[in-house]
Amino acid sequence: MKKLLTIFTLLLTFVVVLAACGTNNNNGTTGGDTTPSEETDNLLSKVEEEGTLLIGTEGTYPPFTFHDDSGKLTGFDVEVAEAVAERLGVEAKFMETQWDAMFAGLDAKRFDMIANQVGIREDRLEKYDFSEHYITSAAVVVAHKDNEEINGFADIEGKKSAQSLTSNYADLAREYGAVIEGVDGFNQAIELLNSKRVDVTINDKLSVLDFQKNRPNAAIKIVEEHENAAQSGFMFRKGNEELVEAVNAALAEIIEDGTYAEIAEKWFGEDVLN
Repeated sequence: MKKLLTIFTLLLTFVVVLAACGTNNNNGTTGGDTTPSEETDNLLSKVEEEGTLLIGTEGTYPPFTFHDDSGKLTGFDVEVAEAVAERLGVEAKFMETQWDAMFAGLDAKRFDMIANQVGIREDRLEKYDFSEHYITSAAVVVAHKDNEEINGFADIEGKKSAQSLTSNYADLAREYGAVIEGVDGFNQAIELLNSKRVDVTINDKLSVLDFQKNRPNAAIKIVEEHENAAQSGFMFRKGNEELVEAVNAALAEIIEDGTYAEIAEKWFGEDVLN
């Protein structure tokens, strides 16, 4: 009888241990399932820890983002982005890419934000977040100086227009019935226009004026300015609200302390915020 009681006690102990192990495993599994889903990457923290803000830009779109005679990347967008990064206490590192690959680069997390005159549009806001705008400008139709047939937007139907395929200006050219000739950026568009391989390009007024200032003998002319001005901002992947808020705070700071006005005056001779 004593032996039976001993065996029963051992069996009971074994069952209790198994039950305890089962409970621990279940709790561990539950914790493992919920914790990762609750974890979110805080891009602002990553930027601050690494000390670098990765910025996508073309580098071929003067006066916003381009290389000067020394080969240095410069421009209005570049300097505004650098000032913002400085206020964040990090270094701005620019990742150059063609316009038509830029959004894909942001999606693939090659960079943290884009600084490249990206227009704030409803369709883009569905997929991306934007900072507050940092520039306002109107689109213009540019033709060869010898072209007397094109005097405005209404005249470009059926005409060849050199445009970056996914830009605001390409969309505008399509609205007016132009045939799109795809280009990598502003410089290529002007080159094609100069050599009469296209009829027009629609582009940013400030960019065209800057080009004419630096190349007064270029065979191009602005024939009409669009009535609707566009605003551009820094663009981000969705889900990085902390970084967007920090960039907005930095933008507000450089506007308040006069840094923005100095940059705008340098590149355009006037305030271009509104």
